Amino acid sequence: MESWAEKGDEGENVRITAQLLKAKTGEFALESILLLKLRGLGISELGCLGECASLEWLDLSGNAIAHLGPLAALKSLAVLNLSANRICSLEPLGACESLQSLNVAGNLLGSLQQLQCLAGLRRLESLRLHDARACLSNPVCATGAYRSALGDLLPGLKAIDGERVSGRGSELYQLCRDLDSSLERGGSGGAGSLEPPGTALPWVEEGYWEQRPARRSSIMEEAYKQFNDVLQECRELSERADDTISQAERALSVRSDPSSYVF
Repeated sequence: MESWAEKGDEGENVRITAQLLKAKTGEFALESILLLKLRGLGISELGCLGECASLEWLDLSGNAIAHLGPLAALKSLAVLNLSANRICSLEPLGACESLQSLNVAGNLLGSLQQLQCLAGLRRLESLRLHDARACLSNPVCATGAYRSALGDLLPGLKAIDGERVSGRGSELYQLCRDLDSSLERGGSGGAGSLEPPGTALPWVEEGYWEQRPARRSSIMEEAYKQFNDVLQECRELSERADDTISQAERALSVRSDPSSYVF
């Protein structure tokens, strides 16, 4: 059974402070932080996170966050993971003009109207509301047609819940979905169910995969012949060169008297 949100320990109530951010990143100035991972720390208040003006990548998954107010100041934020929290409103994210990828699986989003605030984010390409592998979802995902409705609401999306809906790779996902639907209809057992399949037929002719001896065309045969002829000529030239060098060496060795050389 899927849970809408993943709660931390009841005793935890962590607020993000400048000291926490500096300890996690090693940066002395909050404006210098580009990447921040604060996963599973029991955070419930974002505190001074909005002061990280240069932040581009942020992971706040597995906390107890309900309000996102400080995130509105993060104009450079491109990747944001808010999965497994207690979020019921994404309104502040409408100001994150650089946002490209957003994961809010495992929260309390109950309707598509709560996602309307993302319509102005022209760079947003990936949105995740449901994560089957991590057993995280949102109440809005209980409606089977939410993905198609989400595509109409945010037409710029290229991936919904990790599946390509447009662009490169989308055709493969659509093919897989159509195949799953066909299999479900076939196994329903109703009046319109498919007949049991008979003997499976091979896709290719018998012997198609057997290794065949290499065939040489007349062009290849002629090319091999010409190559062998050239190779033989090279060998003959090499032998003649060796003979010429030997004769020169013998001629030079005969003239051993230094006075015989003319300068």
